[in-house]
Amino acid sequence: MKVLDTKPRYEETYNEKGIMYYKKSKYDLAILEFNEAIKENPNDADAYNNRGLAYATKDQYELAINEHTKTIEIHPTNAKAYYERGNAYYNKGQYRKAISDYTSAIELNPKYAAAYYNRGIAYDEIKRYRKAISDFSVALEINPNYADVYDNRMIAYRKKGLYNQAISDYSKAIDINPNYAKAYYNRGIVYANKDQFKEAINDFSRAIEIKSRYALAYYNRGLAFYNLGKYDQAIHDYSKAIEINRRFANAYYNRGNTFFNKGQYDEAITNYTKAIEINPGFSEAYNNRGIAYRKKEQNDLAIDNFSKAIKTNKKDGEAYYNRGLAYYNKGRYRKAISDFNKTLKINPKDANAYNNREIVYRKKGKYDRAIRDYSRAIKTNPNDAKAYYNRGNAYFNLGKYRKAYGDFTRTIEIKPKYTEAYYNRGLTSYAKGQYHEAISDFSKAIDLNPGYAKAYDNRGYTYFVKLENKDQGCADFKKACELGECRNYNKLKQKNICS
Repeated sequence: MKVLDTKPRYEETYNEKGIMYYKKSKYDLAILEFNEAIKENPNDADAYNNRGLAYATKDQYELAINEHTKTIEIHPTNAKAYYERGNAYYNKGQYRKAISDYTSAIELNPKYAAAYYNRGIAYDEIKRYRKAISDFSVALEINPNYADVYDNRMIAYRKKGLYNQAISDYSKAIDINPNYAKAYYNRGIVYANKDQFKEAINDFSRAIEIKSRYALAYYNRGLAFYNLGKYDQAIHDYSKAIEINRRFANAYYNRGNTFFNKGQYDEAITNYTKAIEINPGFSEAYNNRGIAYRKKEQNDLAIDNFSKAIKTNKKDGEAYYNRGLAYYNKGRYRKAISDFNKTLKINPKDANAYNNREIVYRKKGKYDRAIRDYSRAIKTNPNDAKAYYNRGNAYFNLGKYRKAYGDFTRTIEIKPKYTEAYYNRGLTSYAKGQYHEAISDFSKAIDLNPGYAKAYDNRGYTYFVKLENKDQGCADFKKACELGECRNYNKLKQKNICS
C-alpha cells in the first residue's frame, strides 16, 4: 500500500504569496515571502529566481545576480535563470557578461525569442550592430508580431546606415500596431537621415497625432522644417517642444539657430542664453552666441563667448576659428594667427582656417607665408575657389603675375560667377601689359555686377591711357563716378577732357 506524504508544502504557499505581492509591486513584502520559502526549502530554485526578480526590480542588481546564480547552481538547465541574470548584468552595464548569459539561455531553449531580443540589445550597446541585427531577426522568426523587436532592429539598421531596411522594419511595426507613435517617430528620423524631409515631417506629424505631447517629435519636425528653409514652422515646433519640456536645451539652441538664419540676432542670443542656463557645458551654444555677437559687431562679447566654448571643450576647433575671426576684426592679428594655428592643430584639414590665417599674413605683408597656407588649403580641398583667389592676390602683391593669373583663372573655372576673380585677373593682365585681356575681364566683372564702380574705373583707365580710346575711357569714368568712384573722372573733368 502506497503511503501519502501529508506534510504541508509551505514553500509553495510562500512562493505563491511572494508572486502575488510582486505583481502588486509590493517588492519588499514579496522578498519576505521568498525568504520564508527558502527557509522551508533551501533548494527551492524558483524561490531564489523570484527573489532575484524582486531585487532587480528594486535596482539591486548585485543581489539579483547572486539569487539567479544560486538558481543555476540548483537547476543548471534553467534557461530563465540565465536570462534573468543576463538582464541584471545588462542593467549594471556589464554587456559582455549579459551576452554570455543570454547565449546560455538560448542554448538551453533555442526558441527563446526574448533572449535573442535582449542579446541583440546588448550587442547594440557594444556597437556590434551586425550581430544585433542577426539576433533581432531570429527573434522575429520565432515571433513575427514582436513589435518592439522591429523597433530595435530598425535602430541597429539606422546605426549601420542601412536606412531602407530600417524604414521597412518601422513600416512592419506600424502595420502590427497602427498607433505605434514611437515607430512613426523613428521612421521619421530615418527619413531625415536620408534628407527626405517631407516624408520625415509626415511621420513626425502622425506621431504627434497619436501622442499629442511628444516633445521629441515636435523638436525633430522643427529640424526637418529648418532643413527645408521653412523657418517660421521650425520656430513654431521648437516652441511647442519647449512648452512641453521647459528644460529642453537643444530646442532652445536650435530655435536660436533658426532666428540667427532669419537675421534676428537678438532673439538668437536670447535662446542660446537659455540653452546655456539649462546646460552650462553647452559649448556649441557659447560658440553660436559668439557668432551672433560678432554679427552685431560686438567683438569683445563674441571673444568672451568663444573663450567660454573653448573652456568647456578644449578640442572645439570651430570656437578657436571663430575667436580668431573676432580678433582679426579688432585688428589683433597676432592673437588671430594663434587661434587659427590652434584650429589647425585640432583639424589639420580645415581649409577655412588656412584661408583666414593667410589673410592675416597678407594683411601683415607676409605674402610668402600666406602663399604656403593657401597652398595647404588647396591641397586639402582642390576645389576651394576662395583659396585659389586669395593665393592669387598674394602672388599679385609679390609681383608674380603669371602665377596670380593662373590662380584667378582656376578660381573662375571652379566658380564661374566669381566677380572679384574676374576683376583681379583684369588687374593682373593690365600689370602684364595685356590690355585687351584686362578690358575683357573688367567687362565680365561688370556683367556680373553692374554696380561695380572700380571695374568701370579701371576699364576706363585702360581704355584712356593704354588704348588711347578717349570716348570709351570717359564714358567709363563717368559711370564709375555715378556709382561713387569719382577720382579719375573729376580730374579729367577739371581739365575739360571728359564732359
